[in-house]
Amino acid sequence: MSEFLSFLSLGFHHIADPKAFDHLLFVVTLCAVYRWTEWRKLLVLITAFTIGHSLTLVLAGLHILTVPKDLVELLIPITIVLTGLHNLQGLKSPKGFLSQSVTQEEAIGFSIPRASGLKILDGMTTNYLLALFFGLIHGMGFASYFGALMGEEGNILLPLFAFNVGIEVGQLMIVGVFFGLYFLLAQWLKIQQRDWNLFVSGLGSGGALVLILQKLFGG
Repeated sequence: MSEFLSFLSLGFHHIADPKAFDHLLFVVTLCAVYRWTEWRKLLVLITAFTIGHSLTLVLAGLHILTVPKDLVELLIPITIVLTGLHNLQGLKSPKGFLSQSVTQEEAIGFSIPRASGLKILDGMTTNYLLALFFGLIHGMGFASYFGALMGEEGNILLPLFAFNVGIEVGQLMIVGVFFGLYFLLAQWLKIQQRDWNLFVSGLGSGGALVLILQKLFGG
């Protein structure tokens, strides 16, 4: 139990560490497109992100997947920029690009025969797919830290599970604080969701661009 709690704490503090604010920035940007009343949809989105980075953590923890640290540190802010732009693109469409559900047929541009057995894909939205894919990339960042903690340790299952739980607790805390702030602003200042999305997505993308430039030019 002490080992579990130790790795859970390490996972939590890793996601909450100001030095790892790129992960925090991504979660906040991911939240921007949702109204505070749509927290259930966001939980599903966070679950998709969780599945993605959990898969990468497992592969890296088992030494099946190895990605250069410099590449990961560049890819993570790129995912933030893409998420922010994706959010802002939705403001131009009556449907919205992230805020509204689209079927898998709409997402890929052609219809899927109902007899094909792929009905389960109906209703899957673009943002869930992106969260899953970007979760794979962010998992690489978690994995480098986790790998340094484990060293050559043979049994990684319990530490891996505990570390991942710690990360998720940290992410949910970030989401809770974000929506708490949004709720207060919406109630007191009557801020509109469109303006909130514009502000947060722009802030997230701008911060990520700074990280990209620093990584590319060593500023």
